[in-house]
Amino acid sequence: MSRPRMRLVVTADDFGYCPRRDEGIVEAFLAGAVTSVSLLVNGAATESAAELARSIPTGLHANLSEGRPVGPARRGASSLLGPEGFFLGKMGFREAVAAGDVDLPQVREELEAQLSCFRELLGRAPTHADGHQHVHVLPGVCQVFAEALQAYGVRFTRLPLERGVGGCTWLEAPARAFACAVERDARAAVGPFSRHGLRWTDAFVGLSTCGRHMSAHRVSGALARVLEGTLAGHTLTAELMAHPGYPSVPPTGGCGEGPDAFSCSWERLHELRVLTAPTLRAQLAQDGVQLCALDDLDSKRPGEEVPCEPTLEPFLEPSLL
Repeated sequence: MSRPRMRLVVTADDFGYCPRRDEGIVEAFLAGAVTSVSLLVNGAATESAAELARSIPTGLHANLSEGRPVGPARRGASSLLGPEGFFLGKMGFREAVAAGDVDLPQVREELEAQLSCFRELLGRAPTHADGHQHVHVLPGVCQVFAEALQAYGVRFTRLPLERGVGGCTWLEAPARAFACAVERDARAAVGPFSRHGLRWTDAFVGLSTCGRHMSAHRVSGALARVLEGTLAGHTLTAELMAHPGYPSVPPTGGCGEGPDAFSCSWERLHELRVLTAPTLRAQLAQDGVQLCALDDLDSKRPGEEVPCEPTLEPFLEPSLL
């Protein structure tokens, strides 16, 4: 058998958000289509998800944008919260960070509380940590995120930098603009992440294949863009971000405010069907892609240096270097 050209981690986000979402995620994991999950510790189904997660490679889906906090902020006024005591939302949090209205020590407190909560629930540290709605790469936030992970001994994170996403014309204009903004933030987060010893896969895919836009063809195409220019005999590592599951049915689910439209959408089921269909698995095998978990990547590369700028640079668009 020839050596794989790529080792791919398929991560299902939002584990613990809703029992129906979790049911679909576990189904995908048992089918071998998902290799790791990211757990929300403030989700409506966190406790039941934590029981399921004992046999699944599980990381923390750090949440600073949806629902209620788990740390000191829940006891009173906080720059992280709106008047009703909930996080500021996907765009509201970004706007507050950009305006300088977010107290970064309060961000650190909430991240530490979520890391501690994860340890209490599962009896171990997370295999990795990433950010719900990509909050972990926002300016300033990425620094305290990296500090908190280093202090808790978490080595792996996600760098949501997808090659060529700006040219994915099938994405609606708002989705493409958001993806490009996430990429800009991710580039700036490389420095803080690497200085604090964090690791991530060589490449990332998922901004262009979310929801209705996911298909075997598009996943394969996104991975092919990553592989362009790779030296013969070199195996890349990559992460595919996914949001599979059975759609939430209100009022069940969410992080304290009920499930959002994203979770209730038929697109969650669409992703589940694409991921578990034989078509995608066959295409990945044909492309020389081998599925694995993050901790498996780590075990196969003992003593390797942190993959920061040197391993990332070949995959940055030339016009943006």
